[in-house]
Parts: sequence; C-alpha cells; structure tokens
Amino acid sequence: MASGLLMILDDIAALLDDAAVMSKVAAKKTAAILGDDLAVNAEKATGFSASRELPVVWAITKGSLVNKLIILPLAFLLSAYLPGLIVPILLVGGAYLSYEGAEKVVEWFRPRPATPIAAQLPLEREEILKREAAKIRSAIRTDFILSIEIIVIALGTVLNASLAVQVLVVSLIALAATVGVYGAVALLVRMDDAGFYLMQRSRQQPAWLEAPLRLGGQGLVAALPWVIRLLGVVGTLAMLLVGGGLFVHNIEALHHALAILPSLLPELLSGLGIGALLLLLTHPLHRRPGAHPD
Repeated sequence: MASGLLMILDDIAALLDDAAVMSKVAAKKTAAILGDDLAVNAEKATGFSASRELPVVWAITKGSLVNKLIILPLAFLLSAYLPGLIVPILLVGGAYLSYEGAEKVVEWFRPRPATPIAAQLPLEREEILKREAAKIRSAIRTDFILSIEIIVIALGTVLNASLAVQVLVVSLIALAATVGVYGAVALLVRMDDAGFYLMQRSRQQPAWLEAPLRLGGQGLVAALPWVIRLLGVVGTLAMLLVGGGLFVHNIEALHHALAILPSLLPELLSGLGIGALLLLLTHPLHRRPGAHPD
C-alpha cells in the first residue's frame, strides 16, 4: 500500500515537473500575444466613469474566464479529432481583429465629436448601464479571439506531451493570461486614484518626503490621459498585428510574398489590407440607400 502511494506521488511530481518546464516554454511563446492582449483590453476597458471602472473590468474579467472555459475543451477536442479546423478558426478571428483595427484607423483620419463618458451624459441609470454593457460585450468578443490564439499557441508547444500535461500547461497559461492581463488593466485604470492618494498622504509626511510624494501623485494624475491615448493607439496596432499575423503565419503563399519586408511590417500590412477590404465589403450594410450619414 505504502509503495503504491509513493508511486502515485512520484508520478504526480513528475507530471508537475514536466508541466512546469513546458509552461515556461509556452509562456515565452505567448508573451508577445499577452502584450497585445493587455494593450487591446486596456483600451477597451477605458472611457467609463471612475466609480464604474473596476466593476467594468471585473465584468470583462468574468467574461474572459467564461471564454477560457469554452475554448479550452474545444481546443483539446479539435487538436485530437479535427486539427484541420484550427487554422480556419484562427483566420476568422484574424479577420475580425483586422476589421476592428482598420475601423479604428479610419476613425483617426475621420474624427467625430468626442463622446463623453457614460456618467457625464444626462441619461437614466438604465441607459448608462446599457451603454456600458455594449462596450463590455465588445471587449469580451475581442478577448475571445485573442484567447483562442493564446490557447492554440500554448497547445502547440505541448502537442507531443501526454493529455494530462497538455491540460495542465494550457490551463495554467489561460488562467495566467486572464489574471495577469486584467490585473494590469485594473491597475492602469486606477492610476489617477493612486495619484490622489499619494497627494493626500504627502500632507501627513515629513517635509523631506512630502514633495516627492506630492510630485509623484501629480505625475500619475497628469499621465493618465496620455496613457489612455497611448493605449488606444497601441491597442489598435495590436489588433492589426495580431489579426494580420494570423494570416501571415497560417497562409504560406502570403508568408512568402511578404518575407522580404522587415519584421512586423508583413503583419501590419496584412492586417490593414484585410481590415480595409472587410470595411469596404460591409460598408453597404452600415448605411442603407437614402440614409443620412452618421
């Protein structure tokens, strides 16, 4: 009995050791996508009133966890029984991200009047929550596509391992992606609160500590609008790079045709081109004949 228990514990230790080693490899391969995921979702999670920022981030985080619970079993089933469907699914996701990115680029060159945050509009609470819910749904849809890529890339690093190691490694990467990305997003959207806290605390500190705390708090508050603008730009570029990259890395003819271009440029051009094409194709769907422009 004791020897049997020791053998089981030894097997568990070996499994965890293999999972730890492969998790490091998978984390390295998905690091760039996680960076894109952070930029995209930080941009999606901004633009709300201060009192609603953390509830919105939490709502998106819960949606992200649900996405992972949906994608993980499907990814394992597809890998085992229908591996040929993985690439088409990735291409559909790449098309969606390219479309969203291209739409953002068009908005840069055709600016519209700034839309105030929901809490600043003269609306009923139900209408405010309805607008927030629409943006949360958009963020969760984008997270779903990025989650597919993260999970598929992580799965690709452990295809030759046992099923138990595959499940453990890919699940750990998926969980780390959600906790890490949305933890960072929550910190970013509360930068101004941290700044005000430092300024308030500085009044209770000795003279030699008061100035650094006050200046640090003022710096955080002043930097937040610039950080949000930067995240908007980085998030848009990230959508184009990830979306275009899915096509470049999964369509051999496109990969070879753009191989002479410097790093990242093939992904960016592919994302812009595919997104622009989809915008042109869907443009009639957004405006009926005789309808007034927005």
